[in-house]
Amino acid sequence: MSDDTKGQAQDALTLAFERERVLIVDDDIDICRYVQVNLVLDGYVVDIANDGEDGLRMAIDLQPDLVLLDVMMPGLDGTEVCRRMREDPRTLNTPIIFLTAKSQSTDKIAGLSAGADDYIAKPFDPPELTARVRSALRRNKAMRDVSPLTGLPGNTSVSAELERRVLDRTTPFSVCWCDLDHFKAFNDHYGFLRGDEAIQLTARVLTSALDAHPWPHNMAGHIGGDDFVLVCDPTQVESLCKMATDAFDERVLDLYDPEDIAQGYIEVTNRRGESGRFAVMALSIGVATSLTRSFNSRTELSEVATEMKAFAKARPGSAYEIDRRKG
Repeated sequence: MSDDTKGQAQDALTLAFERERVLIVDDDIDICRYVQVNLVLDGYVVDIANDGEDGLRMAIDLQPDLVLLDVMMPGLDGTEVCRRMREDPRTLNTPIIFLTAKSQSTDKIAGLSAGADDYIAKPFDPPELTARVRSALRRNKAMRDVSPLTGLPGNTSVSAELERRVLDRTTPFSVCWCDLDHFKAFNDHYGFLRGDEAIQLTARVLTSALDAHPWPHNMAGHIGGDDFVLVCDPTQVESLCKMATDAFDERVLDLYDPEDIAQGYIEVTNRRGESGRFAVMALSIGVATSLTRSFNSRTELSEVATEMKAFAKARPGSAYEIDRRKG
């Protein structure tokens, strides 16, 4: 095989992995082929099962991004397939759209009660079908990218927003990279439930500060652990950061036991048996702003904000540092 042929094969394989996969489960072969053609033309990878047993097995084995499921099938019908998919952790969150000739409200209720996300009656228009598929996939993707702990958008949404900010040369913006000092020690000392409370407190403090500084492009994101990102108005960023750090310092003591507050630290022993003293948690914020420099990528943007956060961490207590360099 030539290098060009290998490259084309690799490109095709990569594209196949990037394209979203839809599984059609219907005992009507003609309907399956008709739907398959329309979805393939719309850019999806499509698999077909012609009975409920095969459909359930393929849903578990292939882990498709969405399942189009006929209700009326011999043997294992669509409602039972849907119930079993919702009981299996591997397919618990897979979007399911019922494809059926039934259109009465009782049938719709039964399907939705079994765990379906949507319902489309035969005969259907291909544009309507593909629109519903796109909508269900978009909703599912958005739900997967929300932190279950804070309810804030996750890493994918944050990355997309930073990319938009970098590409939009007309609207100045600031990005705040935020995390907690001494969070791991706190989590080890008090346990993960109190650690979750610290994360939730941080989310409330940051979103409250953001809400107090309205701007059409404001965004708060939770990218994991104790790491948060804010996108905000560059003319208000200093006021926002001060409000957030002041509020955090005021409220964080509520998370500590009185005796630890009295002594001013917690004592934590690491895995090597070494004991260390850790001060009360603090909120550190590093800020990158397009008011003073332009950014060529979100990576460059995050690197500057992270660098500023390191300077903030070098100061005692909660602190923020804004990049004021021109370039």
